Amino acid sequence: MKQLLLLTIILCIAKKINAQQFIDKAVIEYEVKTNIKKTMSNNSWAEMIKENMPEFKTGYYTFTFANNKSIYKFNRWSETGKVPKFMRDDDEENIWYYDFEASKCTKQRIIEGSKFLIADSIPAIDWKLTNESREIAGFNCRKAVGKIMDSIYVFAFYTDEITISGGPCSINGLPGMILGLTIPRMYTSYIATKVSISGINAEEIKPATAKKTYSFADFKAYITDKSKDWFTWGDDEEENKRQKGLFLWNVYL
Repeated sequence: MKQLLLLTIILCIAKKINAQQFIDKAVIEYEVKTNIKKTMSNNSWAEMIKENMPEFKTGYYTFTFANNKSIYKFNRWSETGKVPKFMRDDDEENIWYYDFEASKCTKQRIIEGSKFLIADSIPAIDWKLTNESREIAGFNCRKAVGKIMDSIYVFAFYTDEITISGGPCSINGLPGMILGLTIPRMYTSYIATKVSISGINAEEIKPATAKKTYSFADFKAYITDKSKDWFTWGDDEEENKRQKGLFLWNVYL
């Protein structure tokens, strides 16, 4: 009787293991929502604009990966909740390319209409895993808490059924793929809406190119110097500091 019970348990475990899918190439679509009213200043000009704006800016991005390489970029805007053009243009041309095998990344960032290409090693994120879990896009995901840019906490849900250690934008480094992400201080959330495992064109996964590239350190030094006199209007120093922080965090993400 004991042998029969043991055999049944072994067969159940084997069946469960065989039923698991481990995905090493796919296209993941994310819905990205930012509460733009909370990111805006509280001066009179901003308050007037807020009256005629939706609360959220909602866009859809794709994360395409194969052979342990990935590219994350803009796909389309939501058909509802239109936002001003100046709040959308830069987002449409940003591209994140990652080669996890070589631990290298290349990011194309559009800042105030100017294009920058940053190429460097993939920076490490300090992660702490938790016991909390939830289902996203049909995958069981585990929660992790990370810290980026020294002070910004991010809350991620990842699945080890998707084998690449990636995620939206520059957030990665977990033992699986991040399908859900929240960055409270940037009022932004990312949630995977679907995972497609067919029709993957690996040739599309390649970095953007430019005549000049920056390392992370050089890019940060350039932006810090360029923006040193920005966000100095009015008498509300705390709000100016918050606005500059939001700008820089978005640039470096």
